[in-house]
Amino acid sequence: MDAPVRKLRVATTSLAGCFGCHMSLLDLDEGLIGLLERIELDRSPLTDTKEVGECDVGIVEGGVCNAENVEVLREFRRRCKVLVALGACALNGGLPAQRNVLSLPLLLQEVYRAEPGAEHGRIPDDPELPLPLDRVHPLHEVVRIDHFIPGCPPPAEAIGAVLGSLLAGEARPLDPALIHFD
Repeated sequence: MDAPVRKLRVATTSLAGCFGCHMSLLDLDEGLIGLLERIELDRSPLTDTKEVGECDVGIVEGGVCNAENVEVLREFRRRCKVLVALGACALNGGLPAQRNVLSLPLLLQEVYRAEPGAEHGRIPDDPELPLPLDRVHPLHEVVRIDHFIPGCPPPAEAIGAVLGSLLAGEARPLDPALIHFD
């Protein structure tokens, strides 16, 4: 009788981005069923778990735009043996980083005081709101990243290839044919 195969414990999160990379993961279609037989999900939007436990692999999409993003990313780095940056926002800040051309005070002024619909021209300062950073950062500027999967969003085949190599206990380079930006 064969011993049960140990499943990889995987956590995922989305920081400053559009959530398209998680949607691309779902594009594995039937391959997702086989993948779910070989992994155990920890923190993920798919499980609605908010805390990350000890994991083999952490997959993070989105850039880092506020103090809460920094905290979540550092927690993933502490708790995950391997950390994967998923998508353009994670690799270079992507679309959220377009705000980097403006200073944060000017940006807040423009959004909250100059636009119609702002509540009395007041910049929100509720303690529940995470403090914005001066600029949006790619993940590798905040923590060490082990694997990068580029794309906007990355093709499901690229995500599957990286996860497949991790499941096999290997660190194969991503086939350049799987790298593209739509």
